[in-house]
Amino acid sequence: MFMRVVLCGAMLFVVMSAVASEPSMEFVGASSTDLENPHDLKLSPDGRQLFVSDTGNNRVVILDPETLQRLGEFGADHQSGTHDVAFDSNGRVYVADTHKARVTIYEMKGLAVRLVNELTGPFQGPEGVLVHPNGRIYVAGAWSGNVVAFEDGKPMKELKGLSAPHDLENTENGDIWLSDSGNDRLLLLSPDLDIKRELRGSPYNFNGVRYMDVMADGTLIVGDKDNDQIKIISSDGKLLKVVGSGQGGLGPGEFRTPEGVEIRGETVWLSDSGNDRVVKYKFSTE
Repeated sequence: MFMRVVLCGAMLFVVMSAVASEPSMEFVGASSTDLENPHDLKLSPDGRQLFVSDTGNNRVVILDPETLQRLGEFGADHQSGTHDVAFDSNGRVYVADTHKARVTIYEMKGLAVRLVNELTGPFQGPEGVLVHPNGRIYVAGAWSGNVVAFEDGKPMKELKGLSAPHDLENTENGDIWLSDSGNDRLLLLSPDLDIKRELRGSPYNFNGVRYMDVMADGTLIVGDKDNDQIKIISSDGKLLKVVGSGQGGLGPGEFRTPEGVEIRGETVWLSDSGNDRVVKYKFSTE
């Protein structure tokens, strides 16, 4: 709290105002599983598994979200350049199979995974996939510079003119955040792919911004890859905190080309890609 004295006529008023606390990120632990350049990561709908796009090994690795120990894996026999993972309301897994220009779709029973379908269309090098509550599937074509919205397996909307677009993340009201990585910016899109807002330049100074996640209050936690930093941004666009010196490191609070972000409550999981590991942090505003 801070105190402000206001003069009104001949009377003095003391006004108490709240000072917003700067968020903090406390290091909890790191994975020891053999990973190579992990990218985005996603919790299963029940929160019991953490799915990691293990790009360099062309597979998805499943970790215990508490211990970060390996539980399983899939895809190494048919994926190439795995970049992103998403889930639909039925628990099916959608994987951006980048080098094969497709999104692979799986059914799961326990840790057993079965490939049941794939999604292809007017995109190349997909590096982001989002299953929206409206039933549409959104795919970011990093190599084709576009985002395509699919409905019932068919493309129905497209946003062109992008540069290496990556992650797509849903907000509480149905809008979509997109990392337009090659243009060093974030775009807020409507479900019909109209641009509603842009975060670019100062004070963000993004350099190869990649994957992100959105907290319940709209706060963004973003992997700013080529700055070796994680950036926390409020729902109204204020840069709240930068984590990482930008020098590229291995200790707590340091990263080397970080990419993936996943949030559940006060826990944040990050793909510290250049260090070939997943790290876990506790997020706090106190």
